[in-house]
Amino acid sequence: MGNIFGLTDTYLSCMLKATYHSVSELRIIKKIMTIVEKQGENIIQGTKKHIIEVARRLFSEYSYLGVSMNDIAKKLNITKAALYYHFTGKTEIYKNVLDEVFSNLSLTIGAAFNEKTVDEKLHKLIKNYLDFGLKEKNLIKALLLKLSPTDPQIKKYIIQLREQTADLIQPLIKELIARKKIRQKIDSRLVTSLLTSMMDGLLLEYSFLNKKINSEKVSTQIITVLF
Repeated sequence: MGNIFGLTDTYLSCMLKATYHSVSELRIIKKIMTIVEKQGENIIQGTKKHIIEVARRLFSEYSYLGVSMNDIAKKLNITKAALYYHFTGKTEIYKNVLDEVFSNLSLTIGAAFNEKTVDEKLHKLIKNYLDFGLKEKNLIKALLLKLSPTDPQIKKYIIQLREQTADLIQPLIKELIARKKIRQKIDSRLVTSLLTSMMDGLLLEYSFLNKKINSEKVSTQIITVLF
């Protein structure tokens, strides 16, 4: 039997079946392509993570100024062109390293807030900060870069990350000031800066002198001096 287009029912049926199979195949192909794309993205992310890990160790040992893209590529046993495929340059790699370092520092600071009292929180915070700083050389190197006339972009980024760290500490300082019920108005941000500056100064000094620090004892002394 024909239809208004002059096509037989058998022909139309075949066309519909072909179209059905084509749509099904397209869906399968699309799913396969999505899986392949995700796998490709995972591989790229995995490679970038590995590059950052290797670069982090190099920066920790030789500092930002002492490491080149060539050094990183050699350590990874890849060409410099392959390294530039993943990152625009040393600055971008170092920013990623700093992000990891300060993210780890934030977790370390956050752990102090699990303590019960304000005094215990502050003591734990200072201790954790000092212990982390002595273990993570990249923090020391970043503090030195902040003080030196280096890449303005990097210096600005370090200052930005330091401000974020102060944001984490300041609520505890506010809580401490409120608990002491001091009549005179006290700038909690200023006190936070004094605390972080004191801790950073100690880290730099002990690092230069290659001395071990008794973080437990020093924490108690800092609290006695400032609070």
